[in-house]
Amino acid sequence: MTEVLLHLLEVSFWSGIAAVGFGILFNVPKQTILSIFILGFLAGLIKFSILHHGHHIALASLAAASFVGWASIPIAHKIHHPPVVFSIPTMIPMIPGYFAYETILSLMNFVFVETDPEKRLLLIDAMFSHGFKMIYVLMGLTFGVALPLLVMNKGSIKQLR
Repeated sequence: MTEVLLHLLEVSFWSGIAAVGFGILFNVPKQTILSIFILGFLAGLIKFSILHHGHHIALASLAAASFVGWASIPIAHKIHHPPVVFSIPTMIPMIPGYFAYETILSLMNFVFVETDPEKRLLLIDAMFSHGFKMIYVLMGLTFGVALPLLVMNKGSIKQLR
């Protein structure tokens, strides 16, 4: 049990570090760095806890992205920066690059390398399996972070003048 908890804390820590790295890359204000780390850490903890319990990666990504979407709004009001400053750097490490890579690799092997019909069927299966996982994770990230921001969108005081 403690090994699992330590592993979850470790991958969550690195999720927070990755979020901070993307925040620095996008030149976010210095006072937002700690909040971005905490959001990245908690999003990683949510995602990897759900994955540990055997659920699909798309569901885990949706839950983590929803948390970030909802949590970035009050943080944004407290620190006086737009919610996207907190949500976007936190979401980028969750983009399913592995599944995109495996989809393209299977496609290239299908087209250029493999001639055995049975292996070609396995490559088709891999293309669709990884491709749909990638699409579902991207949809989960998109809806999870965008819907709270759209639902809670309040006009700026500058727009009222």
